[in-house]
Amino acid sequence: MFEAGWLQKIEDYNTYLKIERGLSQNSIENYVRDIKKLLNYTLEFDISKSPIEINKKEIQQFIYEIAKIVNPKTQARIISGLRSFFDYLVFENYRQDNPLDLIESPKLSRTLPDVLTNDEINTIISNIDLSHPQGERNRAILETIYGCGLRVSELINLQMSDLFFDEGYIRVLGKGDKYRFVPIHSSTIKFINFYLNHDRNHINPIKEDLDTLFLNRRGKRLTRQMIFIILKNLAAKANLEKNIGPHTLRHSFATYLLKEGVDLRAIQQLLGHESITTTEIYVHLDRKHLQEVVEKFHPRRN
Repeated sequence: MFEAGWLQKIEDYNTYLKIERGLSQNSIENYVRDIKKLLNYTLEFDISKSPIEINKKEIQQFIYEIAKIVNPKTQARIISGLRSFFDYLVFENYRQDNPLDLIESPKLSRTLPDVLTNDEINTIISNIDLSHPQGERNRAILETIYGCGLRVSELINLQMSDLFFDEGYIRVLGKGDKYRFVPIHSSTIKFINFYLNHDRNHINPIKEDLDTLFLNRRGKRLTRQMIFIILKNLAAKANLEKNIGPHTLRHSFATYLLKEGVDLRAIQQLLGHESITTTEIYVHLDRKHLQEVVEKFHPRRN
């Protein structure tokens, strides 16, 4: 059956992404999810063709249908993921061509993320109910994300054995399952230690999460969704109307450092960006600040 052919090639691709490219499980799941959208389309429209046989015309029709229900950014992501999948099939000599080679992604305008000021972040944190059983944990979570510029996936996977407080660092598992050491400020250490000594020591972790730093009340590691919910609820209590998520704190951390004159390469290393191009988005976040820098330090200012 042609469906079995799809599932086998998807499984092979899954292994390739994990072993050869070293992608994280979360990234792999996103790739596979988009390929299965194409598989489901072939099933729905009775296109009895394997990934070896499907052609450009059929994929164009799939993209036309998917564009009716997703935004341009998601459409572009799906096209990119499928192009990568078929590149893999060509590389492994399963196909002679990539049917997406001449299919263009929608043009996307570059949107800049919302950024919070220090005062706004302090307002969010001040709305944490510290009398709540998870109050100290939630404060430590937000202080760690903001104070270290972490991705939400890095935060929830942080282990107690990753804490090197005497040296002033934490070890973070980033994209592609690559570790990096991130400096941690004494104020953030204080909040984590308070959580460890007053809250976490009263929780019985499940076996798989004995070393996990941030746990829910059942002793399991937190999910990405839970971090989003915590922050959304606090932002609502603080009456902040910006589009706020955990990544907002990471963006705000980087933007603050840039404003304070920290070198872009240093920010790249702190954030764990593989390419400096990714970090350069922060240069565009505050044009007013950059204009002030030019006025103050321009060689022709006198």
